[in-house]
Amino acid sequence: MTSALAYWETLVREDEHLPLFEAALSIAQDEYPEVDLQQILSSIDEMAARLKARFAADAPLAHKLRLLNHFFFNELHFRANVNDYYDTDNSYLNRVLERRCGIPITLSAMYMEIGQQAGLPLKGIAFPGHFLVKMRLGEGTVIMDVFEGGKSLSREELEQRLEPYLAEQNVAAREVLPLFLETASARHILARMLHNLKGIYRADQDYSRLLPVLQRLVVLLPEHPVERRDRGLCYAELDCPRAAMEDLQAYLAMDPQAPDAESVRERMADLEKQIN
Repeated sequence: MTSALAYWETLVREDEHLPLFEAALSIAQDEYPEVDLQQILSSIDEMAARLKARFAADAPLAHKLRLLNHFFFNELHFRANVNDYYDTDNSYLNRVLERRCGIPITLSAMYMEIGQQAGLPLKGIAFPGHFLVKMRLGEGTVIMDVFEGGKSLSREELEQRLEPYLAEQNVAAREVLPLFLETASARHILARMLHNLKGIYRADQDYSRLLPVLQRLVVLLPEHPVERRDRGLCYAELDCPRAAMEDLQAYLAMDPQAPDAESVRERMADLEKQIN
C-alpha cells in the first residue's frame, strides 16, 4: 500500500471523526504526489480566521452568511469553471485553490470548510446532478448553489431542478423534495468526488489514472462490491491478471447473484489463461 493510500485509509476509517476537507484534499496526492497538504490546510485556516475576525459576536447568521459570500466570491475570487467543466483539475482541491475555480462539489467543499471554521453551520446536500449547500436560519433553511455564486434557491427552483430525475418514476417533485435535501455524510461526499473522477478516467480509458481512484473507492466503500469489480477490471486492462482475479473473485463472493456474474466469470477464465 502506498503512503498516500495508507494516509487515506486512516482518514476515512471512522465516520464519526472523518475530516472531510482533509480527506478530499488528499485525493490530489494521486495526480500531484508532491502537494504540500499541510501548507494548504494552513492556508485555508488563515482564510477562515480572516473571515471570522469580521464577525461581530452578536451578528445574526444571515449577516455572517452574506459576509462569507462576499469574502469567497468577491475577495478570494472563487468561480465556476463553466468553460472546462470536465477538466480533472476541477476535482483536485489543490488546483481549485490555485486556480480559484472548480465544479459544484469542490467549490462547495472549499466554501463549507472556510465557513464552518468561521462558525457557520453549513452542510452539504448531494442533490441529483448538482451538489448544493444548506444552512439553518431561524425557523427555516437556506439552500445555496455555490456554483452559481452562492445563489439562494427557492422551493420552486429546487423542484424544477429535481423534476428531470423523476421523469420516469411518476412521482411529483414536491412530494419527495425533502428526501433530496437531507444532509450528505462526509463519506457520501467523498464518494461523489471520486465517482466524478472515475467517470472521466474510465470514459477516456485512462486506466493508469483510474486505478488510484478505484483504490480509494475500495477503501472508502469496502462493502460496495461494484467498486471491487471495477478495480479488478481496471487491473485486467493494466495487464495485472493476478490482482484482477483476486478482485473479481471477491466481487462474486460479495454478490453471487450479480446480474453480470456470468460475464465476470468469462473474464476470469481469460485471466486464468494469462496467469497459467
